[in-house]
Amino acid sequence: MKKCHIAYLACTAALIGTGLGAAPPAAAHRIHVVHPGESIQKAVDAAQPGDTVLLTYGTYHESVDVSTPGLTLRGVGRGTVLEPAAGASTGTAPSTGSDAAKTGTAGKPGKAGKPGKPGKAASSCAAAGNGICVVGTKDHNVDGVTVASLTVTGFAKTGLYATEADGLTVRRVTAVKNGVWGIATEHSIHGEFRDNTARDNGDAGLFLANTVKEEQGATDTEGTVVERNRLEGNRIGVTVRRLRNLTLADNHLTGNCAGVFVVGDENKPKAGFVTVRDNRIVRNNKSCPKTARLDALQGSGVVLTGAEDSLVTHNVIKDNVGKSPLSGGIVLFKSFVGTTSDRNRISDNLLRDNTPDLVNTDTGKGNTFEGNSCRSSKPAGLC
Repeated sequence: MKKCHIAYLACTAALIGTGLGAAPPAAAHRIHVVHPGESIQKAVDAAQPGDTVLLTYGTYHESVDVSTPGLTLRGVGRGTVLEPAAGASTGTAPSTGSDAAKTGTAGKPGKAGKPGKPGKAASSCAAAGNGICVVGTKDHNVDGVTVASLTVTGFAKTGLYATEADGLTVRRVTAVKNGVWGIATEHSIHGEFRDNTARDNGDAGLFLANTVKEEQGATDTEGTVVERNRLEGNRIGVTVRRLRNLTLADNHLTGNCAGVFVVGDENKPKAGFVTVRDNRIVRNNKSCPKTARLDALQGSGVVLTGAEDSLVTHNVIKDNVGKSPLSGGIVLFKSFVGTTSDRNRISDNLLRDNTPDLVNTDTGKGNTFEGNSCRSSKPAGLC
């Protein structure tokens, strides 16, 4: 097996004259180039904060744990493909991700300017059925990681999973036919998810949550952005679960059972302060059966349940047709644990040929429907 090639990107201060008074050279950031057949994990483990691990064109049969702050893991486009290794987990039950996410054993944080040491959970990403895992701990977030320009497909749980991440950037990632989620995060803030494709995943194409297995009030993402993504053929295009302060904008959602879910429950604070704007949400008419936590789904554009102080505006929502209690273009629905949605504003959306366009079966207070272009509603009079 060839060794990983390493190219150095160093900016060194230029010296004019005799050399007296020269500034020290800037720290070098390395590019670790990996080819199919070589170990991505080995390159990641060798990387320092600020380095790039560049995956060339081809298929890699591997899962990867990332805990180095500031690392960029990048392919050269959709033709850089990560698939499970032979004999990897094939289960399809939802999971919070790696064991590291559950136990905080992803590794010991390093000293300032140096990466943490890999811990006992170094291979837990694959063991849990995930493709790429960006994992910090409760005491030490992994900061500033970027994953870009590659495909994750066929993993039993999640294509790309992150927990305890601050400033995670995911862009131009294609997550296809993973057992549960395409791209998922928990316990994370300041995220940027742009220009990704999540298609034909078992549950949500993009799943953003405070936590999955614990009862906890909604947490503040401090401005996470989900923008210009294409979400197609999943159970739900985007699920925002028990979070606050997040924006979904300019996404295209089609062919899912439901487009967007903003979900809260009885915990305090509620989910809310979510903005859903300028999205195109069309023909999300795939049929999905009832689960233990949710009724059967078909024909849902945007659903708010147990959420407060959120804004749904300037979206184009068409041809979402189904017979589920949650069917409709934009739906306010009392949560299944009895929590109401309050003070949400539904304004200036274009809705056509949904069944119906607007739905409010919630008994919450202060919800408003203003300036929408629509033709049908339940109850009548919302258009």
